[in-house]
Amino acid sequence: MRSGLFVFFLFASVSVLSQRFPSEFWHEGKVVLDTGDTLKGSIKYDLQNDLIQFQSNKKNESFTSRKVLLFEIFDAIQKQYRQFYSLPYSAIGQYKAPAFFELLEEGKITLLCRETLEYRTYNSPYSYYGSYSRLVLVYKYFLLEENGDIREFNEKKNDWLSLMGNKGEEVQKYAKTNRLSFDDKEELSKIVAYYNSLFSKR
Repeated sequence: MRSGLFVFFLFASVSVLSQRFPSEFWHEGKVVLDTGDTLKGSIKYDLQNDLIQFQSNKKNESFTSRKVLLFEIFDAIQKQYRQFYSLPYSAIGQYKAPAFFELLEEGKITLLCRETLEYRTYNSPYSYYGSYSRLVLVYKYFLLEENGDIREFNEKKNDWLSLMGNKGEEVQKYAKTNRLSFDDKEELSKIVAYYNSLFSKR
């Protein structure tokens, strides 16, 4: 039993120490400020606090979502370009304020995303309490409506298909054929992109 506990705590310690999140890395990219100025250099973002750090020529600056129109990075980890926009958003009971959203897909459904860090509880036979908590990266999805409003939409597969109306069955076949999951960020983006493409077909 002691041996099992030792292995568990060793694994947990290494996991915590080695775990890195996308927002902890510097990415090459550009920032467009509300003044219209465009800055090119290294960017580190913090979506939870709607803040970015910018570095160029050994000069460091910080900008809030109130000062930025958009920023774009090349994410070397995900090996892709990513775009973030500062958009007016109001959570329940709050007034609208600029917040950073990553643009995943644009079209009939415009899909936005924000990253957040949350502690999640997992079951473990090696834990004294039968479970342990771990800080994980969580994606929260939003829909940009035609009137400019943004609403959170962290729903399951059937809710997404219902949102897609009479195209839902066709989209479901596409997702099944290509083994795409509605619970994976990149795969959900592909599903929404396919749905949007149905409206551009003649």
